[in-house]
Amino acid sequence: MKKESIMAGKTVGTQGLVLNEPLVFEQGAPERTAFSLPQSDMLEKPPEDLLPRAYVRQEIQGLPEMSEVDVVRHYTRLSQWNYAVDLGFYPLGSCTMKYNPKINEDLAALVGFTHTHPYQGNTKSQGILRLMYELQAMLAEIVGLDAVSLQPSAGAHGELTGMLMIRAYHADRGSPRKKVIIPDSAHGTNPASSALCDYQAVSLKSDSRGLISPDLLAEAMEEDVAALMLTNPNTLGLFEEDILKVTEVVHAKGGLVYCDGANLNALVGIARFGDMGIDVVHLNLHKTFSTPHGGGGPGAGPVAVRENLAPYLPIPVVDKEEDQYVLRGERPKSIGKVRAFHGSFGILVRAYAYILSMGAEGLKEASQTAVVNANYLRTKLKRFYHLPYDRICKHECVFSDKLQNAFGVQTIHIAKRLMDYGFHPPTIYFPLIVHGALMIEPTETESKETLDQFVAAMEAIAGESQENPDIVINAPQRTKVTRLDETQAARFPCLTYSDLE
Repeated sequence: MKKESIMAGKTVGTQGLVLNEPLVFEQGAPERTAFSLPQSDMLEKPPEDLLPRAYVRQEIQGLPEMSEVDVVRHYTRLSQWNYAVDLGFYPLGSCTMKYNPKINEDLAALVGFTHTHPYQGNTKSQGILRLMYELQAMLAEIVGLDAVSLQPSAGAHGELTGMLMIRAYHADRGSPRKKVIIPDSAHGTNPASSALCDYQAVSLKSDSRGLISPDLLAEAMEEDVAALMLTNPNTLGLFEEDILKVTEVVHAKGGLVYCDGANLNALVGIARFGDMGIDVVHLNLHKTFSTPHGGGGPGAGPVAVRENLAPYLPIPVVDKEEDQYVLRGERPKSIGKVRAFHGSFGILVRAYAYILSMGAEGLKEASQTAVVNANYLRTKLKRFYHLPYDRICKHECVFSDKLQNAFGVQTIHIAKRLMDYGFHPPTIYFPLIVHGALMIEPTETESKETLDQFVAAMEAIAGESQENPDIVINAPQRTKVTRLDETQAARFPCLTYSDLE
């Protein structure tokens, strides 16, 4: 199993010149500047003469004074330390880190989109409203449901929106109910979304297959249960084979079924949530429809619902009257706004562009390829890593560190060692039902050559874990910053420049 050649020969990842980069506060010199302004033709007065003293900011001490070239070089060098989907493979399970096509960026940058304003009114926003109206219809068709809101900002926000609608639905019938059943294979944000809607989260254990048991669900399904929140495919990457029985059990007791649509990338063009009996689903546009992912930037988590929940959608709703597109706000049963204006519009443009450029067949092929890639990794890696649920998976597969534990190597060590081989680590220690989990999702983006490089790196680490475990335990060694004290960093973060002194 020894794989020295991958490190000694052709090494995956960047090697070579990497400059030491001091903090920006440690650079520059007094009166050095990065800009010049023309002489003002206005009578110059101190700020105190122009503004109330309470609104005049006090001089900030210690700000760096730098030239333009030093500023540009500093931030360019820092950007080159970052890992990005444009640089390499992200095997993060559950996150679906697929490539962002640049055509999406070009279209989102069109002047007609970037120079618009939400207060300019329907008449001057017809093209924008049409895009939103058509995107709603596309998403509804993809998931097999009746109505869509584009407002929510991300997946968890979509969850909250969906659960608020479920609560409004039950309250409208005389009782909001008290509990929400959440399988242990669901996403971790589900209990929080339930709690924010004043529901008690009830955990449901998976069966030996890693799936929801209709019999166990029937035992837990009481008259005060408002909904079942499930993820399908679940966080083990497995499709809920009894989904029709599961939704039937919930509906028989008057409950609703909420689905976390984070794993939709495995199903587009193949299966629809509406056909499974799902009542509400949120969609992560960054996961399935190739919009930018992470980094604290704008996101989008649209929510799709059945017709009986449509009256509770957030307002305003994009609608069409004859040949005009409008924002309609007259919905007495609506849960109200869930964010200012109507979502992160630039993200919606990118998803719209992706769907149109791919077409129905392209979207289906993407899902099929994602499933093939995941099963390729599953079969290749199970020779070296424990696979607790050795079954055909969908978009991702979950291994554990059980085989490496015998040599003192844990999941965190394997993840850190992957960085030495030039790969971003996979999702680790999730889902919680797999001890020491390594959750890997390749998406459809990655070629066989990339996957084979990843398999070779994982095989090499498995060999090192057995023959020289200290190399793995003390990784990474080849990165710009080596092993950090993560516990110390979490407990005592440096939030200001003074914290570093």
